[in-house]
Amino acid sequence: MQIEKINSGFYYHIYNRGNNSQDIFFEELNYDYFLNLIKKYLLPISKIYCYCLLKNHFHILLRINDDCEKPSKYFSNLFNAYTKAINKKYKRTGSLLEKPFKRINITDENYLKTLIIYIHLNPENHQISNNFSRYKFSSYQSFLSSKETSLDRNEVLDLFDGLENFISTHEQRKVFINNKNKQLFLE
Repeated sequence: MQIEKINSGFYYHIYNRGNNSQDIFFEELNYDYFLNLIKKYLLPISKIYCYCLLKNHFHILLRINDDCEKPSKYFSNLFNAYTKAINKKYKRTGSLLEKPFKRINITDENYLKTLIIYIHLNPENHQISNNFSRYKFSSYQSFLSSKETSLDRNEVLDLFDGLENFISTHEQRKVFINNKNKQLFLE
């Protein structure tokens, strides 16, 4: 299978998980460290739209800046820095993440909006949290806040025609998924 090249000027869903689906975040400090590495390596080359970090995998939705040369090296630096730090801290060796990391080029605005919702609902979909809106290691709360953020909050909220619709579409999708799951359970 050929790996899709990451090009400047495009939206991407970047995601990966631990080898053999093993955990990649072991304690709260790990999540914070990973987010700091995202700021260090990805903010200079992209606009970040949303993210969600779960115990054994992560999702990041971003747009690579138009003038970025060799964007893949920034991802490589991020994942290598994180793996080295985790290996050192927990006295482990070898690869932490599956290789290559997954990426999907997003070219459709409706899919982009659906993906933002999907990423934010991930903690509930994986039964890690019973309320996605309160999950600490997701970007969702940043959209509800007026605090400064590294996310491109305004552009995302514009996609949803404002904060109220942003919240509403997330809740509607949650209800839809819950109803669908109940139906499957009853069949």
